[in-house]
Amino acid sequence: MSNQSIAIICGGGPAPGINTVVSTVAKTFLKSGYRVLGVHGGYKGILSEKPDLIDFDFAYADRIFSRGGSTLVMSRFKPKEEDFNAKFFIDNNVKLLVTIGGDDTASTANRLAKFLKKSPADVKNIHVPKTIDNDLPLPDRNPTFGFHSAKDEGVKIGNTIYEDAITSQNWFIMSAMGRSAGHLAFGIASACHFPMLIIPEMFNKTNITLDKVVNLIISSMIKRKIENINYGVALVSEGVFHLIDEQELKDSGILFTYDAHGHPELGNVSKSNIFNVLVQEKLKSLGIEIKSRPVELGYELRCCRPIGYDLTLCTLLGIGVKKLFDDNITGCIVTTNSRGDIKPMFLSEFENSDGVIPPRLVDIDAEISKLGFKNLHFLEEADSAKSSKLIDNSQEFEFNKILNWN
Repeated sequence: MSNQSIAIICGGGPAPGINTVVSTVAKTFLKSGYRVLGVHGGYKGILSEKPDLIDFDFAYADRIFSRGGSTLVMSRFKPKEEDFNAKFFIDNNVKLLVTIGGDDTASTANRLAKFLKKSPADVKNIHVPKTIDNDLPLPDRNPTFGFHSAKDEGVKIGNTIYEDAITSQNWFIMSAMGRSAGHLAFGIASACHFPMLIIPEMFNKTNITLDKVVNLIISSMIKRKIENINYGVALVSEGVFHLIDEQELKDSGILFTYDAHGHPELGNVSKSNIFNVLVQEKLKSLGIEIKSRPVELGYELRCCRPIGYDLTLCTLLGIGVKKLFDDNITGCIVTTNSRGDIKPMFLSEFENSDGVIPPRLVDIDAEISKLGFKNLHFLEEADSAKSSKLIDNSQEFEFNKILNWN
């Protein structure tokens, strides 16, 4: 068995716990006599003429298991069919390709495995799903690995910012990652007792506009002001920004760079800064003086050390890869449930009729969500008498009316 090997690659962006998975997979397969090869550069690396490799031994694998980041250089490269080749797999007698990444990385692994079946190399593939967004529809609503560690790091920063708000008696407008789902923002804001949280799922009965987001933030500011609370933090999920109509963004006066297709490159702008400027402009037009500052909560969360929860989860998933491999299961995603059982899931179980994996969203009808929203501070109809002393059109800033939740 000593001449047989497995290969590990990482795709997409970092998440706490990647090294825990890599370490566990490596140590588990080394124990069974396999050679374990880590390949830098994801699919681009493994399909290149001269892949850049880590030839794992126990000492190296054991040293990295609790570290943040990824010992394997990651890549978002998505190969086309003509990029596929079997050279690396044949030269190194690879029997299993372990991929760590999102749904794109998983689907590419399946495509590559089908190609390899037609070659002298017959390679199994098992995927370990990761994202700090927690938006993959895993069984039993289990979290994706890295989510809890990223949330924990965000809470540490969020608590510090909230303490600054209290100390300096002003406001901060913060944004957090989460392209289509608001799990991370919801978790951080709830844990930090922020008075305002804005996530895409809240706009289930109305379309998202810049003005509505701004009015929600000001709703919280005015509510606290009439209660003589002159500080706060409003956290906006970046997913809100991505779902605003593109033409509205172009007409907003915000300076964007544009891609080759004329679309605003949203990744190049600070969402918190944009919303802070828009809030300040709106407050000025209302004749209200409230100081606020932007805080972008982004890349700081992706490469932090995993907390105990993710160390346990990632260890279980890494051992689970070996279990599924020994059970002769391939072309699957390794998952676990609340009991700790290892189960394979196949992309067909995730995909809708169009072959797309829909994101797992925050269930705003769940009790945890309803209680979380109830704990926010915002203007209600009952506040109209007090708020009208500050502004003439207080109804425009009532939380439920903005969201059409009446």
